[in-house]
Amino acid sequence: MALKHTDDYYYDIVRINIKRYRKEKGYTQQKLADEAELSIDYIAEIESLKRRKSFSLATLGRIADTLNVDIKKFFNK
Repeated sequence: MALKHTDDYYYDIVRINIKRYRKEKGYTQQKLADEAELSIDYIAEIESLKRRKSFSLATLGRIADTLNVDIKKFFNK
């Protein structure tokens, strides 16, 4: 069975959703970084569609917990 999407496709969906939920919660990148105990530069890299730095499931979990969002929602198109 052939792959339908690239790795970047899946990361981009997650990146877009992180940014969307962050804004919905009224969080700045700095506030999210502080509360998730991550650097603001790392949050900016995660949200940027121009950068291709991957991130771990553990990091995604920390962001989901901080935003009080079910982690599964980050994968919705």
